Amino acid sequence: MNWCHYRFRSLWDLPGTPAEVYAVLERVEDYPLWWPQVREATPAGGRSGIARFRSFLPYDLNVTAHERRRDPGAGVLEIAMTGDLDGWARWTVGPGPRGTLACYDQEVEVRRPLLRRLAVPGRPVFLLNHALMMRAGRRGLTAYLEAV
Repeated sequence: MNWCHYRFRSLWDLPGTPAEVYAVLERVEDYPLWWPQVREATPAGGRSGIARFRSFLPYDLNVTAHERRRDPGAGVLEIAMTGDLDGWARWTVGPGPRGTLACYDQEVEVRRPLLRRLAVPGRPVFLLNHALMMRAGRRGLTAYLEAV
């Protein structure tokens, strides 16, 4: 088993139409407005950007994201990531019980040296850190959508 490899899936039941949710999710530079753990999301020219995020553990993760797919008709946004995490992430939005179901899939390998050294003993804490970040993101996006 590669202890530095992670695969995540989160399902968010959100208010609003899939088109409304998609429109918010594609404006990555606005993520810090509603997702507290996304500290920065800066366009870097073309279809790339730089993001910095931090959950409850006292470290920042920095990644460069490159757009791989933007398909409003299918409700899909997908990026490739390099930096402290290498891999990909994808949003897929469609109809859901409250209006929209947003599925977030991510597969990454940790590249940051300290986190790699702590991979085995730290894995449960890293998983909790990610879960708390996703929970805060869902809550933040729900409140953001309800306010607009």
